[in-house]
Order: sequence, then structure tokens, then C-alpha cells
Amino acid sequence: MKILVTGGGTGGHIYPGLAFINYVKKISSDSSFLYVGAKRGMENKILPQTDLPFLTLEIQGFKRKLTFENFKTIQLFLKSIRQAKKIIKDFQPDVVIGTGGYVSGAVVYAASKLNVPTVVHEQNSVPGITNKFLARYVDKVGIAFKDAAQYFPKDKTVLVGNPRAQEIVGIQRSDLLRDFDLEPDKKTLLVFGGSQGALKINQAVVAAIPEFAKKDYQILYASGERYYEEINETIGMTKDAFTNISIKPYIKNMTEVMANCELLVGRAGATSIAEFTGLGLPAVLIPSPYVTNDHQAKNAMSLVNNGAAKMIKDDQLTAENLVATVDEIMEDDTLLQQMAAESKKQGIPDAAQRLYQLVQSII
Repeated sequence: MKILVTGGGTGGHIYPGLAFINYVKKISSDSSFLYVGAKRGMENKILPQTDLPFLTLEIQGFKRKLTFENFKTIQLFLKSIRQAKKIIKDFQPDVVIGTGGYVSGAVVYAASKLNVPTVVHEQNSVPGITNKFLARYVDKVGIAFKDAAQYFPKDKTVLVGNPRAQEIVGIQRSDLLRDFDLEPDKKTLLVFGGSQGALKINQAVVAAIPEFAKKDYQILYASGERYYEEINETIGMTKDAFTNISIKPYIKNMTEVMANCELLVGRAGATSIAEFTGLGLPAVLIPSPYVTNDHQAKNAMSLVNNGAAKMIKDDQLTAENLVATVDEIMEDDTLLQQMAAESKKQGIPDAAQRLYQLVQSII
């Protein structure tokens, strides 16, 4: 099978596609792949680290205000469609899968016009503008949240989950926390705001450290590279006063770390949710307010409504309510176990397999 995957801009659009490709490689060794991204997207850092053939198109998003840049955007989109058609004719894929971002709009649209089977994968509970646009042209829409179904044609839409979840199924608890100067057998809270960190979360956590230092549970806190030095300076000499808190700028093996923790505090991005629900990890979610359509808050509510998570809005986050919410869960074993069970139910551990079956159904 020849599969063309397209998507870009953010890791949330890229990692599900890569997870799906990794799954197909395992079950169909004779399959071949091509990844098409945007020239200025995050994919330009991620894809060169893989062995996948990778091509880029010059494309950009629309501005919300009427500006000259939007005329350029339209020109680039039309040019990208022409280029995408050439790429598709050269590669001759059996299927084209779009995972979001403006580049997938051009490529998937081009594929549909060439009568190549097409699928879009929507990771969030509220779809982006690209996938909404493509829904009328594609053969199938795979969604990761049940709530997203209302935005797409019923006869095309299938709940498949996020392929990233299947990649982490089976990760076992280990002594990994020793690498962070923590005890492997002690209840652990993991706090992180994404690879770059999140200012509001960092401010609340730093203010909460004196209280967290008194707890029976331990804390592993990834501050983000850009905030780490400042946080170290803020805490200063008091670091020696707590032994149950480990602060790192970045955690490379995040999913393995998640498997060794009891509770997560972080943002509500689609990839992160796929990972921790795949592991059955409960969470306190602080959705980013800086995303389109406030989709992180809607992602979070989908878990809150099912008892898998608690939510604190970014503009309401304080050290006090963060500690209180964490304590409520970590100090109540029954609640912790209930939330873990619900988180596991919300995860879809065979997501890549489901997406593969959806692809098989249209080719």
C-alpha cells in the first residue's frame, strides 16, 4: 500500500500521522510512505529526524481581518493545490490522509479532485477550519473525541481515537523516577505545560512549592526550557528545604514518565490527552486560552464530564486552588482509582488499528 500523509504547523497535527505510519510499518512491511508538510511548520524539525520521504509546500493561514496578506494566502493555496496534484500523480498513493493544518487542506483537496481515496483525522473535540472545509470532499472522517461528530457528516464520520495512544500502550511501571532523584514506589504528581512550558502554570507551581514540600506525595515538575533558569533563581537556596520535588527544564521520555505517575497537571492538547488516557492516568487540566476555538477547554470538558479529569481555567489558576485540587485527588485513594479507571475508558488503545481499518474500507 502507498500512503501519503499530510499535516503540519504543530506537533498535534504531526505526531498522530507519524504514529499511524509506525503502526502500518509493523503490520505491512511492503507499504511505502510520503509525508507532505508546510515549509514553515514544526514538521521541518520533526520529519528530518525520521526516515520518511518528506516534501514541503509554501502555504499560510488566513488573517481574521481583511488584509493584503489574505490575497497572498489565496494565491499560495491555489499554487499549493497545483503542486500537490503533481506530487500525487508522481507518488500515486492508494490513500491520502490529512491530519490538519493548512497544508493538509491543499493536499487532501487536490487528492479528492484526482479521485484518490481520502481521509481526514481530527484530533480535537472541536475541529479546525481546514478539516471543516475538507469534510465535504473526503471519503471518511476519523475523530478522536465523540463530541467532534456533530461537526461532520454523519455517514462519513467514525470514532477511531488518536493513533498516538496505541504507540504507548503496554509501557510498564519501572524504577525510572530514580533518574529524577525521586522514589519509584511513592505517589507521584507530574506537572508540565508543554515542551516550552506555560507561564501561568509555572507561576502557580512556584508559588505552591512551599505547600507541596509538606506533602506525603512527590512532585516531578517540567518547567520548560525558557523558564527553568528564572525558576531556579526564584527558588534559590530554598531548594535544599524540599526533598519530594524534582524540577527539570524538559523531560524527553515523557510517556515513560507518565506511566510511573499517579496524577498529571498540564494543558489539554489532543496528543497529551491521547497519551495519558492511553495509560489510564487521571489529570488536572488547565487548558491553554491561546488556541483556536478554545478547543483545549472543550477537550478538557469531554474528560471532566466523564470523571477522568478536573479542570481549572487558566485565568482562575492560583497556587491555592491548584494545591487544593491536587490534594483532593491524591489524598483520596478511592477517587484516584475511580478517575484512573475513567481515564482508561476514555482512551482508545487500538486507535491506529481503527484508523487503518477505516483506510482499508475506502481503498
